[in-house]
Formats: sequence, structure tokens, C-alpha cells
Amino acid sequence: MRLTKQGHSCVRLEKDGRTLVIDPGAFSERDAALGAEAILVTHEHPDHFDEERLRVALDANPAAEVWTLRSVAERLSAAFPGRVHTVGEGDTFRAAGFDVEVHGQLHAVIHPDIPRITNVGYVLDGTVFHPGDALTVPDRPVETLLLPVQAPWNKVGEIIDYVRAVRPTRAIDVHDGLLTDLARPVYDRMLGPDGPGVAAADHGRLAPGQSLDL
Repeated sequence: MRLTKQGHSCVRLEKDGRTLVIDPGAFSERDAALGAEAILVTHEHPDHFDEERLRVALDANPAAEVWTLRSVAERLSAAFPGRVHTVGEGDTFRAAGFDVEVHGQLHAVIHPDIPRITNVGYVLDGTVFHPGDALTVPDRPVETLLLPVQAPWNKVGEIIDYVRAVRPTRAIDVHDGLLTDLARPVYDRMLGPDGPGVAAADHGRLAPGQSLDL
């Protein structure tokens, strides 16, 4: 499996000539979803779900399909009958040759006055977990955690504790589109070999367009 980091929280996974993309939102490249056979969306926030870009990708590839929660599916299903699938926690399915499990129910708390929306995470082939905008601990071990390092709803101490709770072999940064170049070394230090997060996992960061074979 090859994992390619796209902008912000979007990743592209390729295996046996087939492609799956997770969360091609407005902070990602405009063509992030193009060419994908399967597109997974964790929730409706625009940095994870850009309706126009998904419609372009689905129009470009009549075989492409989307798996997502109800709030997103309702905005696409009428235009693409039979190609948009609603999922929730505990569901399993196969997409673009990947075995997918759905974990999690709610978006992390941004503020008590802001209502929480649904958020789901995806485990791929039992090894890679993308939690979306939540610190969901899956009820199974995973080798690679796609780690949402910076958001309006988290702080670095929570991220360190999250890595410790999941205990992956490696953690790779996502949800990093709002980090400046000055901030990145701080996060690398806190989550790297000299920080408290090292007890749980190897930590790494990929630039957009950079790939890693898993």
C-alpha cells in the first residue's frame, strides 16, 4: 500500500493499481479526488468535504463511489444514484480493493456552545486509521495512525495522550493546513524522539505530494 499525503487532512492510498482518497476538502488540492475509484469522507466540514470537487471527480469517473455519513450523502446521492453509500460506526465494506471499518460517532468538542456533528473514522486493511476530526480510539490495534495535529478543537497535550492511547507503530501528521512553518518544528519536537509522545509511536510528517510505502 502506498500512502500519499495531500493538503491538510486528505490522503491518497494506492494498492494493486487501485486508488482510494479520504477527505478531499477545500484545504486540499483541487484535483485531490480525481482518478480515485473510492472516496471516503469523515464529516461535512468544508476542510474535509468540498461538494463541488467531489461532483467533478464523480462526473469524471463514472465508476467512482463515495462512502460517508448521512449529512454528506444527502447532498450527493440524488445526483449520483447508487454511487453514494451512507455508513456509521461498526459498518464494514470493501472499496477499491481495501477492507474498510468505520469507527467513531461524533466530532470533537470545539466549544460547549457549538453543537457537535457526526464524524466517522476509517480503518483500512486493519492497518491505517484516519479518525477525521475526533480523537477516536479504535477497538483494534493499528499500525499507522493519521494524526490530526492541529485544529480549533485540540491542543498538543491531547494529541500526545491520543497517540499513547492508540499506540500505533507510526503516527503521520494530517490536519496540518493551518500550521505555519514556524510551528511545525515545535510539533515535531513534542511528538518526536525527544518528546513525551515517543513512548507510543514513531512520528513522521509528509509534505503534500510526498509518499510512503506501508
